[in-house]
Amino acid sequence: MRHAAGEKRRAGVARSGAVDKEGVTIGEAAYQRIRADIVFGRLAPGQKLGLDRMRETYGAGVSTLRELLSRLASEGLILAEGQKGFEVAPVSDADFQEVTALRLLLEAHAMEQSFAAGGLDWEGGVVAAHHKLAALERRLLANEAVDVESWKRYDWEFHRALIAACGSRLLLQAHAAIYDRFLRYQMVAVVFRGQPAADEHRQLLDSALSRDSAAARQALAAHLGNCVRHVLGSGALARFGGAAEPVAAAPSPAQRGEGAVHKPSRRGRPTGRT
Repeated sequence: MRHAAGEKRRAGVARSGAVDKEGVTIGEAAYQRIRADIVFGRLAPGQKLGLDRMRETYGAGVSTLRELLSRLASEGLILAEGQKGFEVAPVSDADFQEVTALRLLLEAHAMEQSFAAGGLDWEGGVVAAHHKLAALERRLLANEAVDVESWKRYDWEFHRALIAACGSRLLLQAHAAIYDRFLRYQMVAVVFRGQPAADEHRQLLDSALSRDSAAARQALAAHLGNCVRHVLGSGALARFGGAAEPVAAAPSPAQRGEGAVHKPSRRGRPTGRT
């Protein structure tokens, strides 16, 4: 039995190509890079994904890429079109609203559980995460250049800290998946709403420290709802109604007077939740 299991593991590694120095298969590394490129908008909504070109970019074989893209299709980030191949999932006003509603449902429930169970270590984690996020928000408000992935990583760490003590691994996994789909919309629109967003994060922190889950849910609903209204009002999603356009064509927050944000590079890096 042990011999058979070992052979199976080796076969899986062989299909993925190789193992890097940290024991991560080439296939898994490619999956993380492709996923990050989708979430951060480097692969634009509706963009066709040619396997030959992706093989050169991500260093994985065609059969491995098919498996990875099918996996991403199950997460709602890729569309598999049978014989036509694969493309990045499109964006729409209706989908963004649905994703937002699901995030609110999951995160509000997780916050309620977390506020009830969290101890001093949990409180310390929430305060520390907010401190880092608030520091970057102050830089954005001062119109300083900020790397977008660092900003959104700190945003993720704060929201994750709020629900970290909920006690449900499944709930945390579901929330992480829907957070990334929400994040993709923010990256497509390059959203920073300025002081109101920073104030909403502060309200969430205060609610957590006072263990007021009702106030936290209200603050979260306002936080997410205001983001949706900002994105839909900007018309940013309309650019992706048909053929994909380069993500760089999106106006930067600096151009909109909302703080300078450096767009991520074309090379794949981990998403905000890793």
